[in-house]
Amino acid sequence: MRAVLMAGGSGTRLRPLTCDLPKPMVPILNRPIAEHIINLLKRHHITEIIATLHYLPDVMRDYFQDGKDFGVQMTYAVEEDQPLGTAGCVKNTEDWLDNTFLVISGDSIADFNLSAAIDFHYRKGAKATLVLTRVPNPVEFGVVITDENHRIVRFLEKPSSSEIFSDTVNTGTYILEPEVLQYLPANQECDFSQELFPLLLDKGEPMYGYIADGYWCDVGHLEAYREAQYDGLKGKVKIDFAYEEQSPGIWVGQNTFIDETAKLDPPVLIGSNCRIGPRAHLEAGTIIGDNVTIGADAELKRPIIWNGAIIGEEANLEGCIISRGARVDRRAQILEGAVVGALSTVGEEAQISPGVRVWPSKKVESGAILNINLIWGQTAHRNLFGQRGVSGLANIDITPEFAVKLGAAYGSTLKIGSQVAVSRDQRNISQMVTRSMISGLMSVGVHIQNLESTAIPITRSLIPSLGVLGGIHVRVHPDRSDFILIEFFDAKGINIKKATEKKIEGAYFKEDIRRVPVSEIGNMVYPRQMLEIYSTGFEKLLNVEAIRYSNAKVVIDYSYAVSGAVLPQLLAKFDCDAVVLNASLNQRTLSNEEKERLLVQLGQVVEALRANFGAQVSANGEQLILVDESGMPIRGELLTALMVHMMLTENPRGTVVVPVHASSAIEQIARRHDATVIRTKNVPMELMEACDNNPNVVLGGSGEMGFIFPQLHPGFDAMFCIAKLIEMQTTQQRSLGQLRAEIPRVYHRSCTIRCPWKVKGALMRYMVETHPASEVELIDGVKVCDSYSDSWVLVLPDAGEPLVHIFTNSEERAWADDTLRHYRHRIQEFIEDQLRGSPSLDEI
Repeated sequence: MRAVLMAGGSGTRLRPLTCDLPKPMVPILNRPIAEHIINLLKRHHITEIIATLHYLPDVMRDYFQDGKDFGVQMTYAVEEDQPLGTAGCVKNTEDWLDNTFLVISGDSIADFNLSAAIDFHYRKGAKATLVLTRVPNPVEFGVVITDENHRIVRFLEKPSSSEIFSDTVNTGTYILEPEVLQYLPANQECDFSQELFPLLLDKGEPMYGYIADGYWCDVGHLEAYREAQYDGLKGKVKIDFAYEEQSPGIWVGQNTFIDETAKLDPPVLIGSNCRIGPRAHLEAGTIIGDNVTIGADAELKRPIIWNGAIIGEEANLEGCIISRGARVDRRAQILEGAVVGALSTVGEEAQISPGVRVWPSKKVESGAILNINLIWGQTAHRNLFGQRGVSGLANIDITPEFAVKLGAAYGSTLKIGSQVAVSRDQRNISQMVTRSMISGLMSVGVHIQNLESTAIPITRSLIPSLGVLGGIHVRVHPDRSDFILIEFFDAKGINIKKATEKKIEGAYFKEDIRRVPVSEIGNMVYPRQMLEIYSTGFEKLLNVEAIRYSNAKVVIDYSYAVSGAVLPQLLAKFDCDAVVLNASLNQRTLSNEEKERLLVQLGQVVEALRANFGAQVSANGEQLILVDESGMPIRGELLTALMVHMMLTENPRGTVVVPVHASSAIEQIARRHDATVIRTKNVPMELMEACDNNPNVVLGGSGEMGFIFPQLHPGFDAMFCIAKLIEMQTTQQRSLGQLRAEIPRVYHRSCTIRCPWKVKGALMRYMVETHPASEVELIDGVKVCDSYSDSWVLVLPDAGEPLVHIFTNSEERAWADDTLRHYRHRIQEFIEDQLRGSPSLDEI
C-alpha cells in the first residue's frame, strides 16, 4: 500500500517557528514531525510514500531525498502555482494511486494502529475510511457521528461551542479507494472535509469511521507543539528517540560533554555535540537539540532548544522555545511560552515576557524588557528614548499599538485629571500615531488639549499658557524620512529630563499602566487662536519698525511643511517682501536628495531676484539653512558662527549656548564682544535647560539642531530666526556675504565609525586614561584640548546608534586633517582589539 503524506502546510499559527521551515519539518524530540510520521508508516509496513509539497518544498526534499536512508521510497508532488487544499493535493498524485491508499496529515504526532484501520476498511468494503479519535474539546477539529455499524452519518468541520454533537473527531488520516478521486476536479483547490466527504455522503458512497485507540496530537499551534514534545519525553506516545537512553529518563547524543557539576532531572533529552557547563540545572522536560552550548549556572526549566543555539551563563529559560542558531546571552530571561526565532540574539540581562514571540534574525538589546512580539523591526531596544525623544521606523517600530501603550505609559506617570497638549506635523502617518497616543492618554484619565497640525515652535510657546503639565509632538524625523519622532515636553515646553524619561520607560516595560473607570476617561478640547498667541510673543521681541521699513526681500522655501502655513501670515503683518517657495502642504516626505535640489533652486531664485537672502525651513519649523545674496548656502558650523556673530553684535556681553562639538570660532567671536560661551552635551534638552537656567542667554543651539531664542520660548524656532535675521541685517547694515567674511577661519573636521555598544565604555575609559587630565574635558564624550591653542579633538559616542563620532578643530588645516586621520586609525584599532578579546586596560 502507498501513503500520501500531506506536507505542504506553512503553519502560520506556529510562527515564528515556521518562518523558514514547512510545518512537517518542525522538530519534535530533535526529529522532524514528518520523520515521526514516516516511522509510524514503516511500523505498519507502508514504505512507498508520496509527499505533497507547497511551502518551502526544498527543505523536505533535501532532508529525506529518495528516502533510502530512512528505509522508505520517497516521491514528491509539488504544488507549483497555488496550494490545492487537502483533497486537491492528493488529486494531484492520482497517477501514482491505482490501489487502496492511505492519506496522512504532515502536522500531527500519533501512534495509531494503522494496520487495524486498514483491516477495518477492507472488512467494511468502504470507499473511504476516516481514522477518528475522541478528544475532550472538539471545537478545533472536524466532528464526526457514526451509526451502530460505524458508517458515517454526519460531520461538521470545526464547530462552534453550540454546534458540538460529538467528541469524536477527524484526525486527518484516511484510507481511500482510488475511484473517490474521480469526484474531485483537477488542478483546483478543494478540501476533504469541506467538499469531498459531504459529496460522498450525498452520493451514498460507503464511508466509515474507524475510532482509533492511542495517542494523537494535532501540532497546529505553539501550545500543542510544546505539549507534543513533553508528551513524547514522558512516554505518552510511542515514538522513536534519536539517541540512546544513558540512564533512566535521560537521553544523550554522541560526542556530548556534560560537566560533572551539572544537574539533570529526568526526563531530559540532549542532542549530539553539545556542551553543558558547570552547575547548569536542567529540570524535567528540558529538550536540547544538536550542537548546543549551555553556559555555566544556566537554569533550564522545560525549554525546547533547537540545533545550534548558544545559551549564556546564568541564563534562565522557562517553558520557552529557542529556535535554530539563536543566542541567549548571560543572565537573560526567556519566560513561559515565549519563542525566540532562528538566528536571533537576546542580549545580556534582557527579559522576554511570557507568550512573547521574536521573529527570526532579530536582536533584543542587553537589558531590554520585551513585552510585545518583535516582528517588523530589527531590534528591541533596552530604552525607549534616544537622544531626542522616541523614534523608530514609521509603521514598523512606531505602530498604532506601540503608540497607544506609550501614551498610556506616559499618562500613568501623571495624576488622573492632568492635562497634556498634543500636536503633530501634517502627514497622515503622524496623524495616525498621534490619535493612537491620545487614545492611550485618555484611557488612563488624562485630558487632551489637541493643537492638531502645527509647527513645533508654536506648540512649545503655547504650552506655558495652556495650563498643561506637558506636551507631545509627533512628526517625521528631520534626519530620517522613513522614521517617526515623538518628543515629550515639560510644563515650560522644554524636552523632558532623563529622570522623567526613565519613569515613562518603567511604566511601559513593566506594564505598570493604570486603567480608570468610564467616568474618569479623559476628554479632549481644541484650543483656538493659537497663531494669535504665538504672534503676540513673536512681535514683542522684534524691532517691527526696522523690519517694516527695511525694504528687505527674502526668499523662503518651506519644503512643503506645515510652517509654510504659518510664517507667511506673520511676515505679512510686517509688510515684508517675502517670496514663498513650496509652501503648499504635502503628504509626501522629501528625501535628503530632494531637499538638496530644492536648496539649489532656492539659491538660483535668490540670485535672480537679487534678494537679501534665502532660507530653507525644515524639521517642522525648527531648523533652517540660509542662502546668501550670491546664492551660496550657509549651514552647519558656518551657520552657527554667523548667528552667534550677529546676535552678539546686537547684544554685547551676552551669553550663547552651543553644543560641545561646535567649532572654536564661537569663542573667538565671543572674545570680540566680551561675551560668554556655555557648552553643553549634544542633546536638545541640555541646550534648552542651559538657555532656561541662565538669564543672560541671547542665543542657543547650532546650525544642525536649530536656534533657541529664550525670551520667546525654550525651543528651536526657524520662523522667528528668519524674522530676526531680517531685523539684524537691517540694523547692522551688512549683507550675509559680508558677515560671512568676518567669521574667524577655523578648520572643523569630523568622521563617524561603527563602534559596538559593548565597546563604547572601554573606548571612553581608554581615551581618558591615555591623555593628561589637564587636557581632557568631559562635558560629553572625551575632548582632548591642545594646551597652547584652540585646537582640540572630541570623541563622542552616539546616544542612539552603535557609532562613535570624531571631531577635530584647529586654525591650522594640516593639524585638523592629520589629527582626524590619527584618531580614526587609533580608535578603529582599539575597537578591533576589543572585539578580538585583547587584554583589558586593567590587565595591561
